[in-house]
Amino acid sequence: MAVPEDIRIVQYEPRHAEAFRDLNLAWIKEYFAVEELDRQQLLDPEGAILRPGGAILVAEDSRGVLGVCGLRHDAPGRYEVTKMAVREDLRGCGIGRRLLTEVISHARQLGAEQLFIISNTVLAAAIHLYRELGFVEVPMSTQQEYTRGNIELELNLDETQQGGLPRRLCSSVAVTD
Repeated sequence: MAVPEDIRIVQYEPRHAEAFRDLNLAWIKEYFAVEELDRQQLLDPEGAILRPGGAILVAEDSRGVLGVCGLRHDAPGRYEVTKMAVREDLRGCGIGRRLLTEVISHARQLGAEQLFIISNTVLAAAIHLYRELGFVEVPMSTQQEYTRGNIELELNLDETQQGGLPRRLCSSVAVTD
């Protein structure tokens, strides 16, 4: 499939609920078991992510939703990047990079100082993307809620430029709206 050219990154609206749930369930079921926290966030994204001060961004084009990514408020200045998913037929096309770059920028607007991700090393392409965008591996939190999590990564936003990318990458990656 060709890379969509008219991609827009928009904030979540109730019309995105089904795509948010289905895209995430697809990758979770492919690699892992669905956990209770997954159910809470996917069945009630407004209550589990948005109302407590988070956000969900959606990549879409004229054909519909291409990818999604949540930003869950964890503590003052600290947010979890969560429930990032791209349509299977479009993985590897740069949509995840664009979406995560916008999520980082949006986190700044929310006052975030630090982002973190709980993931699993079986998701090698995702881990590679996180590292390319400046996330670094840190010791696993003893309070993390996912049984599948075996790696935690953080991004300190004071170490990145305003656009969200690490200083070392800003000259090599262009993000357009």
